[in-house]
Parts: sequence; C-alpha cells; structure tokens
Amino acid sequence: MSKTLTDPELQTALGSLHGWAKNGIAIERKYEFKDFLEAMKFVNKVADAAEAAGHHPDIQIVYSRVTLQLTSHDSGGVTHRDIKMAGRLNEIHP
Repeated sequence: MSKTLTDPELQTALGSLHGWAKNGIAIERKYEFKDFLEAMKFVNKVADAAEAAGHHPDIQIVYSRVTLQLTSHDSGGVTHRDIKMAGRLNEIHP
C-alpha cells in the first residue's frame, strides 16, 4: 500500500499535470471529442495503458465526453501511482 499524498504534495503534482484537478479522494480530468467513436478510440488507448501499468482509472463515457478519475483505493486517496498514471494518460491525449 502506498502513502497518500498530502494536500501540498498533491497541489504541487497537479501543477505539472495539464487538465487534472482534485475531486474528493481522487484526481479527475474531463475530455471532449468530436464524436462517440473518437471518444471510444481514446478509451481503448486508456485501457491499454492501464493494463500495462496495472492501475485502472474509473471511466465515465457520455457520448463524446469522457471523464477519468484516478485514486488508489487500497490507500484511500491519491498516491504517486495515480500521478504517474495521469502523466501517462496525458501522453495519450495532451
């Protein structure tokens, strides 16, 4: 189990993660795509990255809008693992 980040640590980390913000015990980013198919192509890339990392975001899809949330459930909050995964997801779609 990883240690959850303190609020100052989390704010510092979020400063370098475009589009991500704290939402409760998670970090979240919202994406807007041209249409449903583009959104699903992105979600499939997210799934591949999540499987490779062994760390899976919560995913909400509403037509062309996708919301990703990351939290370390075993730690009860955001850890360095979530920050690293958010960075990887930003590589997929800056």
